[in-house]
Amino acid sequence: MKPKTALLFWIQLLAWTALSAPAQTTADLPFLHPLFSDHLILQRGTKVPVWGWAVPGTKVTITFGNQVKTAVAQADGKWTAHLDRLRESTEPQTLTVVGSGNGQKATVQDVLVGDVWLCSGQSNMEMGIGNCNVTNEIANANFPHIRLLTVPHLIASTPVQTAQCRWLPCSPANVMQGSWGGFSAAAYFFGRELYQQLNVPIGLIHSSWGGTIAEAWTSTEGLQPLGDFDQRLEQVASSNKSKPLDYDAEYEAWCQKNDPGTGQGWAKPDFEARGWKTVRMPQPFEQAGLPDFDGIVWFRHSFELPANWSGKAVRLGLGPVDDVDTTFVNGMKVGQMNRYDLNRVYTVPASVLKPGANVVSVRVLDTGGAGGLVGNAEQMFLKPADGGDALSLAGDWQMRDSVPFNKLPAPPVPQDANNPNVVTVLYNGMIAPLLPFAIKGAIWYQGESNAERAYQYRRLLPAMIQDWRRRFGVGDFPFYIVQLAAWQATQPAPRQNEWAELREAQSMTAKSVPHCGLALAIDIGDDKDIHPKNKAEVGRRLALCALAQTYGKKIEYSGPWYKSMKVEGNSARLNFDHVDGGLVAKDGPLKGFAVAGEDRKFVWGDAKIDGKQIVVSAPGIDKPVAVRYGWDINPVCNLYNESGLPAVPFRTDDWPGITVNHK
Repeated sequence: MKPKTALLFWIQLLAWTALSAPAQTTADLPFLHPLFSDHLILQRGTKVPVWGWAVPGTKVTITFGNQVKTAVAQADGKWTAHLDRLRESTEPQTLTVVGSGNGQKATVQDVLVGDVWLCSGQSNMEMGIGNCNVTNEIANANFPHIRLLTVPHLIASTPVQTAQCRWLPCSPANVMQGSWGGFSAAAYFFGRELYQQLNVPIGLIHSSWGGTIAEAWTSTEGLQPLGDFDQRLEQVASSNKSKPLDYDAEYEAWCQKNDPGTGQGWAKPDFEARGWKTVRMPQPFEQAGLPDFDGIVWFRHSFELPANWSGKAVRLGLGPVDDVDTTFVNGMKVGQMNRYDLNRVYTVPASVLKPGANVVSVRVLDTGGAGGLVGNAEQMFLKPADGGDALSLAGDWQMRDSVPFNKLPAPPVPQDANNPNVVTVLYNGMIAPLLPFAIKGAIWYQGESNAERAYQYRRLLPAMIQDWRRRFGVGDFPFYIVQLAAWQATQPAPRQNEWAELREAQSMTAKSVPHCGLALAIDIGDDKDIHPKNKAEVGRRLALCALAQTYGKKIEYSGPWYKSMKVEGNSARLNFDHVDGGLVAKDGPLKGFAVAGEDRKFVWGDAKIDGKQIVVSAPGIDKPVAVRYGWDINPVCNLYNESGLPAVPFRTDDWPGITVNHK
């Protein structure tokens, strides 16, 4: 679930036959699309497509309320009818579909009419309500006019036409259905707030996948105008003809060519690790003395083989390793994985071990975010393969960085039928099957996995939004974005940061793309967990955007948003939108403002509220040139408006950021 750079990386595709969903033929396709199941909610206020498949030429009759529509199955078997605009209704109705001459019939019971919202993104959208410590909320989730539908995970190299899904009325039991703690918590709290404020049936379509990149959720046609993904799209198009590579051999050859540690024999037991850091494991290597490092890092640890283990195979546990590990014992490779979320337990043959001292060496490639041996102490062990007491490997290890990721060419990628981080595959498998279902709008919680390419995200996210809007066919529907929550340790001094730039890309999209909005989570993050549990407030803030911008409610829906700056001597005066109720410094003096002079070096500033403006200065800076606020992955920042909504992080400068050239 952690954010990834999606490697310049996942893009050398291999054997797509292993990655793709099976091609669907007319015989495989249902008479009525599974989206039209019992407990369905149809979208009010627009023409509603209803579709399915039948023998070409079959006449199909659709009945709903007092409407009767007909369609004819075309040469490809697909038929489509459109219901006239519907009014909202909490009265259960029946949708009937009948095929002529072949006995085909589908009846959909308990159909309501209201608003349907698509809820998508990565793990913070996928995070189930059961993971949020909200027992009472689950017990009280009795809202029969809210309906829930979850799209199953599916990777596909070409667009898929159906999905195995069904609508469920919202209840304590149904809200807990799902593989990661139940139905999406952010989506549930968003939908509940809308229902309670509007008293209109709400349908929530949840389609998300943790740790995924935005380009995976965008179609080929949506990505083509950007130009950044041309090579990857070509690889997808030609991949069915590709021959699967021997990943282990390719990866080892890549390491031999590009990793100094491999070439210098850092895995060998007699290598003298002079100058290496002694660090406690397990912990991410960013916390062990390599802050902000991505790339190849080596670890070594010596252990004494118990005498009674002689001649026995041994199980070696390391816990999860982020991202790719190659593990050696006494210089012999004993295991390798390319998944940051899987526990490593390898078998070490008895022939590899020797009496007395033995050496474990681990080569780790980290492509973004936290890296290294990231499990817990209980997961690091040695024990006889046939059972017995374990010897702990937690404790002091030696560590040395070898080469940063930005100096490496793209590594080979394993053939992995579970790899969602490939261009277009989640659009094909998890968005295309929904088209052209009539929806009201969408909410989106994603960006962690694109943070190292934040400048690119400025163009990628709007392209994805445009792509979806064009394909759903209901116009420029509302699209509301959750800005990334705070995470990791707070830093003592102002600095450049990828997450700050990604948040900027999100706010730029919300401001420049019509009918978009931004819900902040900067103040409800968790420094130790990339999945903060307060999804109730996330859902409420998303709902505020929708209630104000989509439904026309006269309410404040945003915190202060930077508007302009004027330099007055040694101070900068800042103006904001969304301050009708006034500005507030929560819990003490204003914090989070940094000031730079002409040298472009930022220092913490002194900020004070002056009416509906803020005046910022900094010791030693006689002429401020730029101000930044909340500009880090986990900033200390406390500017709000009277409505209790936090200010949008911002910068007044447009100086090139650290992700400007990352693609």
